[in-house]
Amino acid sequence: MLAVIRILILGVFIVLVGIIGSLLLLLRPFHRDNTHVAARVFGSMHQLLGTKLEIRVPASVQAGGPFVYVANHQNSWDIFTMSRSLRKGTVSIGKKSLKWIPFFGQIYWLSGNILIDRANSSRAHGTINTAVKAINEKQLSIWMFPEGTRSYGRGLLPFKTGAFHTAVQAGVPIVPVCMSSTHKKIKLNRWNNGKIIIEMLPPIATDTYSRESIRSLIAETYQLMHDKIEALDEELNREKAAE
Repeated sequence: MLAVIRILILGVFIVLVGIIGSLLLLLRPFHRDNTHVAARVFGSMHQLLGTKLEIRVPASVQAGGPFVYVANHQNSWDIFTMSRSLRKGTVSIGKKSLKWIPFFGQIYWLSGNILIDRANSSRAHGTINTAVKAINEKQLSIWMFPEGTRSYGRGLLPFKTGAFHTAVQAGVPIVPVCMSSTHKKIKLNRWNNGKIIIEMLPPIATDTYSRESIRSLIAETYQLMHDKIEALDEELNREKAAE
């Protein structure tokens, strides 16, 4: 019964936010902070899922930017958890088809996120140039999921290169965003689904990397994120054991 109630509330929430949010966003379409506002609204629903969020942002990230944020992508609950950590002046990159999802898609588009056509390789390749232009000309940060898909409990998947080429070409640092594991830990029939930690790591400078050495940058970032996610999971396990 609890699961049904939560699903109904989430459904109503998405419809209402989609309608009201789209109307409000029409007053300032594609504004640099629209995505931040929308993400915080969706992220507030982590409470309905019975979770607590702890978001850690180092001073070097708070004071700096623009960046290319790279985050681990676990499951469909990310929109109500991970989204809460998205900072001002940041947009994400998503599939063009998202634009046509009722209620959510219109907000995603009007928020100014960058839409790509994955079915067209030449257009998808041009997305890097679009993202670089947004960083250099509009001073926007870009949020990307380098795994390219949700991991669904398979651990941190191999990274694709797009986010890293974007950062190197734009000449901006990469900020890894690590969220503790949520796979099979959010159960809608359970009142308390525990704590989730989202931690941003210090920026990784990209000015010493080139197109030819991009794999080294990817390997460095991957290892940092892999180790941090494991550390966050261990921290939460210790806290739970101490309760």
